[in-house]
Amino acid sequence: MTATAEDTLMRAISPSAWGSADLLREIETARPTPGPTEILVRVHAAGVNATDWKQREAGGLGLWGDPPILGYDVSGVVEEVGMGVTHLQPGDAVFGMPRFPHQGGTYAEYLAAPSRQFARKPEGIDHVHAAALPLVGLTAWQALVETADVQPGQRVLIHAAAGGLGHVAVQVAKARGAYVIGTARAEKHDFVRGVGADEVVDYTAVDFAETVRDIDVAFDSIGGEYAARSLRTLRDGGVLISLASPFEPGEDVEADAAAREIQTGFTLVEADGAGMQAIAGLVEAGKLRVEVTTVLPLAQAAEAHRLGETGRTTGKIVLEVVS
Repeated sequence: MTATAEDTLMRAISPSAWGSADLLREIETARPTPGPTEILVRVHAAGVNATDWKQREAGGLGLWGDPPILGYDVSGVVEEVGMGVTHLQPGDAVFGMPRFPHQGGTYAEYLAAPSRQFARKPEGIDHVHAAALPLVGLTAWQALVETADVQPGQRVLIHAAAGGLGHVAVQVAKARGAYVIGTARAEKHDFVRGVGADEVVDYTAVDFAETVRDIDVAFDSIGGEYAARSLRTLRDGGVLISLASPFEPGEDVEADAAAREIQTGFTLVEADGAGMQAIAGLVEAGKLRVEVTTVLPLAQAAEAHRLGETGRTTGKIVLEVVS
């Protein structure tokens, strides 16, 4: 049977040039074909993350295809498997964060990516909520579990605790048995406590660097002067996880940290199927839930970016591809 144009083309979101959200447009492009060890996923939903609009604005690391298609978070159904794939089959519901920091291409109807960068979608949640989890879940898991090795009873400070990443990090730390302190605006304190934080500090009313002490692990997703200020909250020998680089000019964070035997450094999330399975396990055990506050159709990706760029959202924004 001869393939029709409808069979070989798909809708996707691509910037006409790197810059503002106004440059995002819906295009029609060739549907990918899975290569060896890859799967073709029919996308049901795609999560929206800060890295999406930051790369849209700056052109990312130059690791883009032609056409460039944004997005890293995805939940969908396996349509086809490439040669050598045996652990997944067509019809399996999966979620993941493929290829980061190379082009993930999840703002599209289909994507092809390495099968081992996905896990089966957790039971009990829909594709919209599953699509909100991969990047923030892997970031929190790799930073707090694999890098900081958070232990029961340790004091963990999570900045921007009401945000898409922060509220997931709070729950990952709590799942490890930590005592969690989050920073957030006063109107978001109930939400942050609701996801498990033991204390919440209103960073607009008090200086957390003056009021928070004896922290074992500080999780900084904001950057700038937050790294130096977070250092002041840490005990000697603690861990500072920084997701924003470089440190604020003029702040000798690394030297100050070394003098106190504090581990510090820039952490970049990696695609990891095993990590995705761990996240799915937390969801299925009732230890992790993701808050989705806004769901928009794929065609409104530009509006999703504008909303995210305000920096005032609670939880996650998701693009729905299959309703």
